[in-house]
Amino acid sequence: MTVPETTAAVDGATGPEALRPHAEDAFADELKALAAADDRPRPARWRLSPWAVATYLQGGTLPDGTVITPKYVGPRRLIEVAVTTLATDRALLLLGVPGTAKTWVSEHLAAAVSGDSTLLVQGTAGTPEEAVRYGWNYARLLAQGPSREALVPSPLMRAMSEGMTARVEELTRIPADVQDSLITILSEKTLPIPELGQEVQAVRGFNVIATANDRDRGVNELSSALRRRFNTVVLPLPATPDAEVDIVSRRVDQIGRSLDLPAAPEGLSEIRRVVTVFRELRDGVTIDGRTKLKSPSGTLSTAEAISVVTNGLALAAHFGDGILRPADVAAGILGAVVRDPAADRVVWQEYLETVVRERDGWKDFYRACREASV
Repeated sequence: MTVPETTAAVDGATGPEALRPHAEDAFADELKALAAADDRPRPARWRLSPWAVATYLQGGTLPDGTVITPKYVGPRRLIEVAVTTLATDRALLLLGVPGTAKTWVSEHLAAAVSGDSTLLVQGTAGTPEEAVRYGWNYARLLAQGPSREALVPSPLMRAMSEGMTARVEELTRIPADVQDSLITILSEKTLPIPELGQEVQAVRGFNVIATANDRDRGVNELSSALRRRFNTVVLPLPATPDAEVDIVSRRVDQIGRSLDLPAAPEGLSEIRRVVTVFRELRDGVTIDGRTKLKSPSGTLSTAEAISVVTNGLALAAHFGDGILRPADVAAGILGAVVRDPAADRVVWQEYLETVVRERDGWKDFYRACREASV
């Protein structure tokens, strides 16, 4: 039987065929241009200098005219502190509420520093110690006994031995005893392998970026010993509506291109409307400060706004005329706001009737939200 040419390889799609390319692949041209223009000192095994890494994250124009698109829209000083931390022997902890681009920043930092963002440990309640330290190929272990050939290195062990940047997502989701296995790695820069009487020592260039959610306090809080091994950078929510609209517009455009959705330049007004709704309900007060509001139980983050607009754009493309309209985003907003069917629905209905209904130019949006709420 002949395999069709369109069938992806067993190990998955790469390059333009990947649904969501890694940062180092999606922005390979920008990274290459930065490396060519970068004449500043680079720490050991870094692909770029700290200045170039910050420019990659924040955007700018190179002397040859190459435009580097912003990956993070926010205070430059935060990015500079994060990059500087990685250039020292301290690990970096990115902290913030859901949707503040912690994972996004983590991935792009690793891509710019090491050229590889895939050395990743995903934190969950079931993350075992082997995911942080190492595991075993049990077939080889039974056949040959403990040996380096039977050992399966974790992403952290690989990063240590190759002088790369490892990532740990949702650190506070990981059980406390597994978290503490990081202490020796971060403080002594070594990983003992007692079964073999050996150890792996970190080579220059190794570091760790971890992310954690503010709202997970009390789940598996970090011990003071572990927290001391990190420099913490808190990523805030966008400071202004314009900044948040810019972030949402950029990400929706990137995602839309990867999904072959048509551009929607006329959709900026709907993006601004979604951002306004999210910010007002999140802050508990209208933009003009005149009306206090009840906040729903959900986070209403920038990431959720991006999801609502992307889904709306898909609806407009496949079931509408390609122009993003209130009816395309109404259902998504309802799903984001009403997480608790009882309490949140009351909050949403009150907001519709006291704020949205009275706003000039929002009549179509009000009607669409009312229809979606039925």
